[in-house]
Amino acid sequence: MKFCIQSRLDPQSNELMGLARSYLEEFGLLFDEENPEIVISIGGDGTLLHAFHRFAHKLDKIAFVGIHTGHLGFYADWKPSELEKLVLSIAKKEYNVVEYPLLEVQVQRNNKESSTYLALNEATIKSPDVTLVMDVELNGNHFERFRGDGLCVSTPTGSTAYNKALGGAIIHPSLQAFQITEMASINNRVFRTVGSSLVLPAHHNCMLKPVNEQQFNMTIDHISVIETDVKAIIFNVANEKVRFARFRPFPFWERVHESFISDK
Repeated sequence: MKFCIQSRLDPQSNELMGLARSYLEEFGLLFDEENPEIVISIGGDGTLLHAFHRFAHKLDKIAFVGIHTGHLGFYADWKPSELEKLVLSIAKKEYNVVEYPLLEVQVQRNNKESSTYLALNEATIKSPDVTLVMDVELNGNHFERFRGDGLCVSTPTGSTAYNKALGGAIIHPSLQAFQITEMASINNRVFRTVGSSLVLPAHHNCMLKPVNEQQFNMTIDHISVIETDVKAIIFNVANEKVRFARFRPFPFWERVHESFISDK
């Protein structure tokens, strides 16, 4: 088996990276940064996001697993003290692969080629001007004209991240869906939005159409891009999926409790 390691590059993560590589090579596994079968992320959820985008072009061949060297995360669920146990399980191939949905973001332009992105957590769109104004279409039908700070479109696995901070719903990561959450929408006697997060199933799509010609600030997870000459932005549940190596049960709701409720 071939493996690769993504580190947060702090001293503790780098030390664990060296140990993990040494242990796995002793078991006969091959270190391969180009075509790994399993990618070990050492750091936090942000480190795994970097690993995901690093290998986004070959997701069908890779499974991810995370060791956290900070706070317990939703992607990085192994402790540093469990390194040897994890290495042994990888060497013995004692794991199952689970797949979770991703978000596809298509940016259509008037006079340039379109671009397609994949997001593990979420995509956001804001205007460098005071207010973002976008027509929102669901499945080809006009739904609303949004005015506000911006919009966040998240995956189920990303629903506990920025989406939650905006008041969006927490969605179990096994559901094939995506969520649209408003950022400070303008609602008064003249302008009106639905005011609630929308959860769309995999066979639905959302299209945003600019009302005015302007540039937009977009993020795809941790990646920031500036988009100009935008005709429309289309969101779907992607055909691609992210694959995680699971060595033990992953109690999602327990993780939610530990992260947001428990004081232990």
